Amino acid sequence: MRRILGIDPGSRVTGFAVIDSDGRRSNHIDSGCIRLDTQVAVPQRLGDLYQEVAAIVERHRPRELAIEQVFLAKNADSALKLGQARGAAICAAVTRGLAVFEYSARMVKQAVVGTGAADKEQVQHMVRLILKLSQAPAADQADALAIALAHAHSFQLNERLNGRIKGQTQAQLQSLAVAGR
Repeated sequence: MRRILGIDPGSRVTGFAVIDSDGRRSNHIDSGCIRLDTQVAVPQRLGDLYQEVAAIVERHRPRELAIEQVFLAKNADSALKLGQARGAAICAAVTRGLAVFEYSARMVKQAVVGTGAADKEQVQHMVRLILKLSQAPAADQADALAIALAHAHSFQLNERLNGRIKGQTQAQLQSLAVAGR
């Protein structure tokens, strides 16, 4: 089992999730939302976020961080603040030795729900089913859990693909790619 920290970054609310997974089965360890004080300046919020993520890492000792990639927002200020929140979370993880993996929102939804166009309620529902939670988690919490699950599932897939393609010729690899396998 690998311990994974999933982060859904935000400048006001950041979802976090800690799961143990072998790629087939995943167990919920902890999850929630880090709520940042919007009455303080952005640099202070980023420092608070860094400290909160660092405390989660110290408490649960994950080995990997899975985090959502920045998406293109219509509002440049929002995109900048989101990027800064991601940076604070990534720095807290990297300075504590975690490997970092990034996933687009579309990839996460595809891995957990089966469609990259899933809505928040679908993500919450599938996370609840997969992790056998007693109730649906809050939206930001569910997103963090979904990011951790997507990483757990993609890691297993990559391992299987790497094992499958070992020793194959370039022509064989191209035919696998064309066949979609």
